[in-house]
Amino acid sequence: MTEHMHHITLASRPVGPPTAESFRLEITDVPTPGEGEVLVRVHYMSLDPYMRGRMDDAKSYAAPVPIGGTMEGGGVGEVLVSKADEFAPGDMVFGMLGWATHAIQPGKMLRKIDPTLVPITAALGVLGMPGFTGWHGLMEYGRPKAGETLVVAAATGPVGSMVGQLAKSLGLRTVGIAGGSEKCVLATDTFGFDACIDHRAHSDARSLRGALKEATPDGIDIYFENVGGKVLEAVMPLMNPFGRIPVCGMISWYNAGGLGAGADAAMSAPALWRPILVNFLSVNGFIISNHWDRLPTFLGEVAPKVISGDIKVVEDITEGLENAPSAFIGLLEGKNVGKQLVKLI
Repeated sequence: MTEHMHHITLASRPVGPPTAESFRLEITDVPTPGEGEVLVRVHYMSLDPYMRGRMDDAKSYAAPVPIGGTMEGGGVGEVLVSKADEFAPGDMVFGMLGWATHAIQPGKMLRKIDPTLVPITAALGVLGMPGFTGWHGLMEYGRPKAGETLVVAAATGPVGSMVGQLAKSLGLRTVGIAGGSEKCVLATDTFGFDACIDHRAHSDARSLRGALKEATPDGIDIYFENVGGKVLEAVMPLMNPFGRIPVCGMISWYNAGGLGAGADAAMSAPALWRPILVNFLSVNGFIISNHWDRLPTFLGEVAPKVISGDIKVVEDITEGLENAPSAFIGLLEGKNVGKQLVKLI
């Protein structure tokens, strides 16, 4: 065991995009677990867009990270010391371990993972919160039917790629939207999308809508929303009657603060609400942490597809805890390719 714990704390609340000064790397003694608790040495940690919302002191579905508090996030690692009956030293576990080399968690807040089935990083991406989000949102709120057309932005990210691959396997036409030609090639060649549109090649929603209309000649039945911005503006007029829009995020607005509440969005309320009304659209917002009871079902359905290779996985791994802030800033700018992780060991 190393003598010290390294962790990254929130140094200041950003106004707009976070900067390096928003974070602070601190070194403390390795903590000692109490009764029912477990000490974990973190091997990999996850970086996800929702973390930007935790940096704001704004009312949301979860409390903000306090100034000086360790940044929150999921991680996987090895149990070093256990005072919980269900875990033993050497077990590999997943939990909300934070941006840190070590973490103490109650045993009931950890989930044991089997590294012989899939790489441990799967618990942070394809078989973790992002993959679960894509599966639940598509199946519960998208209600996909063979022959329909689905559109998802951030198509090569861990949520979008799950949505696209599942929809394709169910017989839908799948159209991705991604940032850059490299990501669009990844979407079609690796994740199997029927088409992918580079949103960076379009300066506004009208131009993007024109390209999207060509790619969806029969209209759009399901739009899986995780981006907002000009993508949402481009999509809404193309939605078919009785279309469905699962909403799990709005990453293009997060840097405006308050999980997008501070955004100066161009789309007016009438332009948004009118197509919802006249096309009888179903719009469902959801936070996956409200649905952990369905995780076993998700794992039962999707884990075999990951093990067999039917579900493809792409990971973007940054090495070193000290590089987590720059990787996170890049994530919010769309610089990552695939699921963004930080390797600590």
